[in-house]
Amino acid sequence: MKESWRWYGPLDRIELSEIAQTGAGGIVTALHEIPYGEVWTREAIAARKAAVIEAGFEWTVVESLPIHERIKRSDGDLSELFANYRQSMANLAAEGMTTICYNFMPLLDWTRTDLAAPVARGGTCLRFSATKMAALELFMVEREEAVNDYPDCVVHEAKRWFDTSSEADRAELMHAVMAGLPGAYDRYDVEGLKTALKLYEDIGQLELRGHLKRFLDEVIPAAEDLGMRFCIHPDDPPRDILGLPRIVSDADDIGWILEAHDSPANGLTLCAGSLGANPANDVPAIARRFADRIHFAHLRNVKKDADGSFEEAAHLAGDTDMVDLVAALLEEEGRRREAGRPDREIPFRPDHGHELLGDGERGTHPGYPLIGRMRGLAELRGVIAGLTYKRVA
Repeated sequence: MKESWRWYGPLDRIELSEIAQTGAGGIVTALHEIPYGEVWTREAIAARKAAVIEAGFEWTVVESLPIHERIKRSDGDLSELFANYRQSMANLAAEGMTTICYNFMPLLDWTRTDLAAPVARGGTCLRFSATKMAALELFMVEREEAVNDYPDCVVHEAKRWFDTSSEADRAELMHAVMAGLPGAYDRYDVEGLKTALKLYEDIGQLELRGHLKRFLDEVIPAAEDLGMRFCIHPDDPPRDILGLPRIVSDADDIGWILEAHDSPANGLTLCAGSLGANPANDVPAIARRFADRIHFAHLRNVKKDADGSFEEAAHLAGDTDMVDLVAALLEEEGRRREAGRPDREIPFRPDHGHELLGDGERGTHPGYPLIGRMRGLAELRGVIAGLTYKRVA
């Protein structure tokens, strides 16, 4: 497996020289500073690639080539947006990039309610509180129908939290929910979020699936011609929130997407944490079922609560059997080597991580600290070494 590390380019507080000390050999990055819908020029791509190579790395995966919200809504004439997207793909391919990770989550990326929840023995983690999310939906955004999306006990606790919260508490919650959007993304206050949600009022799961199918129809043939692989990232959290449909939350969703274009160019980013937050998901089983279409892996773990809340756990300490999951990916790599596939080595990165020791003082992107992710990478490296160890007589 190919050890990689997510780097936000000029927006990142972590330098490539520091990442080199983690032992990772690959960089996962994107041109986050370019607004959605605009073409990534070959010159800009080449400059980013040169910086990565000069620091001693390989640019392993593009994460992400973002999709404009109008495409997700299938809003109006999209010909220019699709043409720009395909041109960016061509420019990436011309610079040797072959793997593009993307997501199709409406409006928001990964969503948390707490960016610094305390962890036993010190440090902090990202957390999704069902109570706080329900408070946001019911009493801040005032989406009355959200009462049907949460258990009665959560609704009761949400009302209590809202009634006792301060304006600063509510502002902090809104900041946390928006924090999953890196780079040149729109961020909203409560009134702005209400307005943005209205654009999705008539879009349910079936409609959003249709819009994803249209996107795949536009880009997968181009990816095949360019020798590129697309890999969709699962929803995070893997459930509808704010009335927005989520369509990449379980094995059935993934199966539908991969069958929509039965092509190696249409693949999966296996995100253990996103899928692991759904109690119905057996993540190692999902990895084995779709192994031949996994082009990239995010390895992290979560610990779930009965009310639908969850938080980031240490990489080997959450609800997902990480050793079994890594074994599934290594099994697939073995099959690819035997088949002579050029993509025999699956790139992965330690995803998210606890803020440990001095991490909290650096102001890095939430979920992407240096020391916490380095701990995760070291643990995963040990698992891989143990599973691939061969005693020499």
